[in-house]
Order: sequence, then C-alpha cells, then structure tokens
Amino acid sequence: MDVQQSLAGLSQARIGKRKRESSYDRSGGNKDFFTIKPGDVTDVCRLSGAGAITHIWMTMAPDAPVEEAFLPRKIVLRMFWDGETEPSVEAPIGDFFGMGHGLTRNYASAALMMSPEDGKAFNSFFRMPFADGARIQIESEAEHPIKFYFYVDYEAYGKLPDSELRFHASWRRENPTDGIPDDGVDNAYYEFGGKNTTGDGNYVILEAEGKGHYVGCNFNVHNLRDTSEWNWYGEGDDMIFIDGESWPPSLHGTGMEDYFNTAWCPQQEVCTPYHGIILGGGPNWSGKITAYRYHILDPVMFEQRIRVTIEHGHNNHRRDDVSSTAYWYQQEPHRPFAPLPKIDKRLPLPAIKPFDGGSLARIFGHANP
Repeated sequence: MDVQQSLAGLSQARIGKRKRESSYDRSGGNKDFFTIKPGDVTDVCRLSGAGAITHIWMTMAPDAPVEEAFLPRKIVLRMFWDGETEPSVEAPIGDFFGMGHGLTRNYASAALMMSPEDGKAFNSFFRMPFADGARIQIESEAEHPIKFYFYVDYEAYGKLPDSELRFHASWRRENPTDGIPDDGVDNAYYEFGGKNTTGDGNYVILEAEGKGHYVGCNFNVHNLRDTSEWNWYGEGDDMIFIDGESWPPSLHGTGMEDYFNTAWCPQQEVCTPYHGIILGGGPNWSGKITAYRYHILDPVMFEQRIRVTIEHGHNNHRRDDVSSTAYWYQQEPHRPFAPLPKIDKRLPLPAIKPFDGGSLARIFGHANP
C-alpha cells in the first residue's frame, strides 16, 4: 500500500483494538529495558489470540561502559506464529532491519528504517498477522550483557481472516562465493566473459515452498578483490524462478544495480520507499556495500515454490562475501530454514586491504586460488 492509499484509507472504519507490548519498567521506575546476557535465549514478547503486528521498534546497547563491535550481527531475532516450534523469521537483528555488515546507518524505506542516533533505532512496518498467538525471541551471542528496549504495536481481532498469509524472513551468507581464480585471467573475461544458460551456481536469496509472494530483500557485498583494474562487483543478473520453471525464468534481469532500481555501477547513497543504496563502497567499488529492493507495490506471486537468485558477478565469476535477508508471505507450513550459522561464521570480515593470499588464508582457512 503506497502513501496515497494509506492516507485515503485513514477515514475508513477499522476493526480490532490497538495494543502494545514493550520493555517498560513494570515497577513504575525508569529501567525500561530487558537485560539479556551472553548466551541467553529470551522471549521478549508473547501475544495471545488473533491479531497482526503493525510496527516494531527496537534498540540495544551493551550494559557496560564499552562499545561492542558488530553487535547487530551478534544478536539473533526470531518470530513464531500460531504456536510454531520452528521460526518463520530468523536473522541477525541488524540484517533483519535492513543493514548488513554488523553496522547501522540512518536510512528510511517504506517497510524498514534505521533512525538516529546513528541508525541504532530499528523500525519495521511490515504487517505480521497471526491467528492464535505470536512470539518474538532474542538470542545473544554478544560478549557483554545488553540493554534491550522494544515496542511491539499490534491490532487484536476476534478472528483473523482466512486470506491472511504469514510473514517470513530469513538470512543467508556465502563467504566467499564460489567464483573463478582471477590470477592470470584477462580482466574483461573475468568481469564480462562466458555465458550462464542455467542459473546454476547463482547466489540464492530465497528458496521457499508453498503459496505466497516474495516482497523483497536487502543485499550486502564485501568486495574482496584488490586490483587497480575495473573491479565492479555487480555485473550479475537477477533470476527469479517461479513454480519450478527452467532457465530462462519469467523474471530475468540485466544486472545487480538494475534489480535494485539504480544504474551505471552506482556508488551514490540514496534511500527511496522501495529501493536504495545504504552503503556505497569505496574507490573502484572496493569495500562494503548494502542495497535494498522491496516489492511493496509489485510482489512476486508463487503457487508452489520460488527461487530468488542473482549471479555473483557475470557468469558467477566473482569471489566476494555476500549476504542477504529475504522477506515474503506464504501459507504455512513453510520450508524449514537451514540452521543459522554460529557467530564465528556470521561476523563480517575486517575492512583491511589488500586481501593477499596470506590474508585470505587466515580468513577463509585456505589459500587464495
């Protein structure tokens, strides 16, 4: 629903009751946060009956006079609908709210936002319906206890309409992606050569089964190639395979920046309601990048299954650190998620240069091919 539709609908009568769960101090004091210790798995919110979460605000900080690096990657957010034992939402908290690399940045979109100070106030406006209860869980793999503040605003109903699908989100990472060696390879071939006529080997943003619709993703790249030659990381095409179709899929794009509604190998940071670049990278497209594309007005429907993919460089030639969070709605049950990697596999790589063979060997556990 776009802004004009939202404004036009404000005068219409609504059903339900507005409710909220928050971390306010139950004693009436000012300790308006939950203390979550390293290793804790805490249900911060349990809702009963039928309803729909309409807004979430969260923020956190170490409960100690220290700054902890990459905290948004160390805290895991999970959500469960209707008595599920397996989550429908599972992602590092920063990634869920739209920004990867364990970082925060001020930005705004229609669905997700990070707000001042320095992007540490996380907001979601995704609608999250439930027919028989909802549960939000936080797991900490931080080094120190954290202070965790939250609002969960929701509408309570007598009964949820049968047409309402359940909200889902999941995080993925390939570090590094399975590319080809660039030593001794012509740079034009490395960046533009070869043909991909199957989609095999593409980076997978989402693989889901059931009936529903995909509503977008955020996408993070850490460019691991150190070269003075053309080093654009985003030449890979997006390919979305719906209901088991073969290559070429119905939705075949022309390049990463094109899928994210930008153009010409961009680095300028911009935020619009439905697409943007939160982090643009460094000289010659080096360093860390975050972009998003939310299909709010143009969801991608599927009847049986969907596979949302993108090449990591043309013909999957590049070896970069790539991660993403996908968002979708579907009927339950959903396909079980792959186990979320533990903290040592989630932390971002250091922002060091160059990534020579020795550095790569230390980081990946093997020599640079």
